[in-house]
Amino acid sequence: MKILLLGSGGREHTFAYMIAKSALCEKLFIAPGNTGTEKHGENISIAATDFDAIADFVLKNGIEMVVVGPEDPLVKGVYDYFLADEKLKHVAVIGPSKAGAQLEGSKDFAKKFLQHYNIPTAKYATFTSTQIEEAIKYVDDQNVPIVLKADGLAAGKGVVICELKEEAKQELREMLTQQKFGAAGDKVVIEEFLKGIEMSVFILTDGKNYLTLPTAKDYKRIGVGDTGLNTGGMGAISPVPFATDELMKKVDEQITKPTIAGLQQEKIIYKGFIYIGLMIVNGEPYVIEYNCRMGDPETQAVLPRIKSDLVDLFISVHKGNLNEKKLEVLPYAAATVVLASRGYPEKFEKEKLISNLQQTNECLVFHAGTRMRKNGDIETNGGRVLAITSFSRELKDAVAIAIRNAEIIDFEGKYFRGDIGKDVF
Repeated sequence: MKILLLGSGGREHTFAYMIAKSALCEKLFIAPGNTGTEKHGENISIAATDFDAIADFVLKNGIEMVVVGPEDPLVKGVYDYFLADEKLKHVAVIGPSKAGAQLEGSKDFAKKFLQHYNIPTAKYATFTSTQIEEAIKYVDDQNVPIVLKADGLAAGKGVVICELKEEAKQELREMLTQQKFGAAGDKVVIEEFLKGIEMSVFILTDGKNYLTLPTAKDYKRIGVGDTGLNTGGMGAISPVPFATDELMKKVDEQITKPTIAGLQQEKIIYKGFIYIGLMIVNGEPYVIEYNCRMGDPETQAVLPRIKSDLVDLFISVHKGNLNEKKLEVLPYAAATVVLASRGYPEKFEKEKLISNLQQTNECLVFHAGTRMRKNGDIETNGGRVLAITSFSRELKDAVAIAIRNAEIIDFEGKYFRGDIGKDVF
């Protein structure tokens, strides 16, 4: 079948790599794609949110499946757009409806959903710009640290953990009245800080049946030892060593099953991935966030560990018979290390020549923020530039191989965290 993949980041390069391996994929197009995705299909110059142009391309090229990588087109309703068009509704769109994407598109919606279906999560309250004084009073009544979350999409950076109440109040003013995160901060969720260890669980669902993918843990802070500003993610490991059978059973019973049941109860169409961000507190799982798609850079560690044909699984998602499939996983651990540009996650440098890409070994290199020059050289074009994924029977060995390759690749201002995974060895 002919497949169109939407997106342009490291996650989408990983999807392109996996989809192109499928015997069921006749031709892969990526809109808009990046330097790396060109190796696995044909990049087309269409934005992932230009639904009219996407529809036109789908019809003209006989596309039978659209795989949606990033959250933006999902939150804006790409699934609903296809479903509402007689000429397009037969196309398999892998991603939730606009209503389902609200699990990520609105932190307030997600918290209400969690609360309504008795899914473990942190205590919270939501405030708008007209409620700034009430929000400040609420902070006064809470313990610190305290977590502030922009309600809408903020490219993975709309979460601030405040150690002091005065700091929290200042952040609130910046978010609610000065639009620190733009329209995403028109509402702010103030949340109890949960002290524990994070992990990510991903499920692929047809809206009723689901498969749980390999567990992962990502590293959001820019600095070694989880210090500094939040980023989109500086690395990931899979599987998570502390994700015991007992813990995963709790996740399944207390979180995954109620989530799927809640979507059905709400009559929400959901055919795609659900990322469940968890905080494990004294052995108990709590949901800190949902995403309506795969995470980045967890995708780069999780998907290559899947032995099953991804396109075959997607067909079952579309048909609603995912219960007939079994997920096969390779018996290796994976570690992903992100190479970032100097200045990221704030103002960062671009157009730096990348060298030694061909010198890497025993790893996969996924492109995120790169661009090809006219002479064929590759340069930096984003905050997160490349993601290096390595594999081994032992996690510590996979990490060591990824770091060795991170040191081989070079560009001016290159930065990476050398401690990915070391907190769980």
